[in-house]
Amino acid sequence: MKRFDQINVIPMIDVMLVLLAIVLTSASFIVQDKLGIDLPETRQTEAYTPPEKVAFRLAIDADNRFFLNDQPMPLSQIAEALKTARPDDPIELRVDQNTDFGYFTQLIDLLKERQLSDINILTQKQTGQPHG
Repeated sequence: MKRFDQINVIPMIDVMLVLLAIVLTSASFIVQDKLGIDLPETRQTEAYTPPEKVAFRLAIDADNRFFLNDQPMPLSQIAEALKTARPDDPIELRVDQNTDFGYFTQLIDLLKERQLSDINILTQKQTGQPHG
């Protein structure tokens, strides 16, 4: 019987690469739900592929708190941060369906004031019968 002088690590590397691929693909879903925002449902939504670099990720949660790039901050600080934005900078906007409409309009008004127009408002595809 032949004695093994070395351990073959190639199968272990293959397994580790598969595990790495699984972690990386599931990590993007974890980040998406980090704030716990329940997006409103729409029938006419389109698939959204984020651009390579989103300049600003804005969000409002169900408790009417504002977020910039997943960090909570008041609207006044968001206004300061948006002073550096260019009109063609892509902006991603997520608003919880239970947010008071006034907070949404405040944020849209701020974006209009800064003349920012590349705004993607995220929703989710309606799965059942319309509400109402």
